Amino acid sequence: MEFHRLKNITPLPDFVLRAEFLDGSRRIYDVKPLMKKIPVFQMLEYVHGLFGQVRVDTGGCGIIWNDEIDISSDEIYENGMITQ
Repeated sequence: MEFHRLKNITPLPDFVLRAEFLDGSRRIYDVKPLMKKIPVFQMLEYVHGLFGQVRVDTGGCGIIWNDEIDISSDEIYENGMITQ
């Protein structure tokens, strides 16, 4: 199985991310469902400025905010909305 490696991640309003992959595809990914299901993701709402600190991890296999909060690139690719 091939990893969908990320090139860039951009935080948007309302806890949404714009992801650009190395293959040129793009996805919009809503983080709010994770915030409802997984308690550690609630920090993104309550820690001022944390959501905007998102970055692509080394190798492009996912995104990270800190040592506790991350999302795999495949999760974003498979469950994000395709965009131009």
